[in-house]
Amino acid sequence: MTLQLTPSSDSDIRVEVWLPKVGWSHKLQSSGNGGLGGVIPYPALAASVKAGYAAVGTDTGHVGGNADFVSGHPEKLVDFGYRAIHEMTVTAKTVVTAHYDAHPMRAYFNSCSTGGRQALIEAQRYPEDFDGVVAGDPSWDQMRLYAARVWLNTYVNRTPAAVIPPSKYPMIHNAVLDKCDALDGVKDGVIEDPTKCAFDWSTLICSGADRADCLTKDQVETANAMMRPIRDPKSGSVLHPGRYYPGSELGWGGVAGPSPSGESHEGMRKIVFTPAWDYHTLKVPDDVERAVTADKGLLYGGDPDVSRFFKRGGKLLMYHGWADPLVSPDTSVMMFQRIHNTVGLSAANSLALFMVPGMGHCQAGPGSDVFDKVAAVDQWVETGKKPQSIEATHLTAGIVDRTRPSCAYPTTAHYKGTGSTDDAKNFRCE
Repeated sequence: MTLQLTPSSDSDIRVEVWLPKVGWSHKLQSSGNGGLGGVIPYPALAASVKAGYAAVGTDTGHVGGNADFVSGHPEKLVDFGYRAIHEMTVTAKTVVTAHYDAHPMRAYFNSCSTGGRQALIEAQRYPEDFDGVVAGDPSWDQMRLYAARVWLNTYVNRTPAAVIPPSKYPMIHNAVLDKCDALDGVKDGVIEDPTKCAFDWSTLICSGADRADCLTKDQVETANAMMRPIRDPKSGSVLHPGRYYPGSELGWGGVAGPSPSGESHEGMRKIVFTPAWDYHTLKVPDDVERAVTADKGLLYGGDPDVSRFFKRGGKLLMYHGWADPLVSPDTSVMMFQRIHNTVGLSAANSLALFMVPGMGHCQAGPGSDVFDKVAAVDQWVETGKKPQSIEATHLTAGIVDRTRPSCAYPTTAHYKGTGSTDDAKNFRCE
């Protein structure tokens, strides 16, 4: 079923509700969006229906994965920021109830990246919408992230000599694995806990001329910049507190390529400045702070007070790939800690974070990146028992070749010492 929602005179929110003909679980699953939205998440809807859920998704109120909709349309930015997801959910519940003559017993939200931010905002603003929320790799400090990523890109491209060519990424990644892969007792191409990986980039400095198997001094400083909180090199002020971790090197091109990531560049040009803005003119820290206020807080999902959501029994399951090269894993750890500090004891059985070793942005990478988050949060809601681990799989060419427990932070998976290291039953979370 296709719907058009107009909560404001300038709104044009397109929504699709998919309803299983048979086998409905009496539950609703809402799916979020990636990047700048602008498209209905059809693959997610299909997966939800296959699992027995009534499913709903939206284009967030505009068409196309860009920010063309922003100029002259403040209400559309509100829709993209949070209103489209809420209106979609309220409407979907009405549609589902009318179709089945039964109100959905449970409602869940599940998404990653921009969708992870949407998930957090739902728990913050609309605690009645969902019983459980899954927030993956959430870009909750969206505008600061846009500005910081653009600045980082200008820094790593500061001179031709400082640029690390993509052809060197595998060499760098292999050097990091040689140093840190076996720290957890298992050599498997995955760094279980990259916070314990102290890699000295100077060990890769070329002894002579630049070669494919080493880094120049300028390239070493570029690598250092990728692994540190993003700072203004002149003042030392922190532009973004997060950093990228050892194991993410194969994905550095997303932020450290020849130009800024498309989403960040688009957001800065069309939300903060003008389409003609030259990103090379970015001034730090002034333009970073300008970006933070440019959206009037509409894209900010960093409010740690989710007490209303928890009080009504809501469960928040967060996850993040340790090898995410786009949204720093630090941001999820920070949010997890901020919620605990703000909400207090009620967070103990209402909040869980799963940091996934070897997983990139939302998925992919050498880690076991496939696990059923919605099933986990559904069981949590139904039983009240917080998940301590979720079995995850890694697939090659569509075939499962490894299973591992994904462990609730701050625990990590430890090999028991016997049996296949590709079998989850031979690991424990501790």
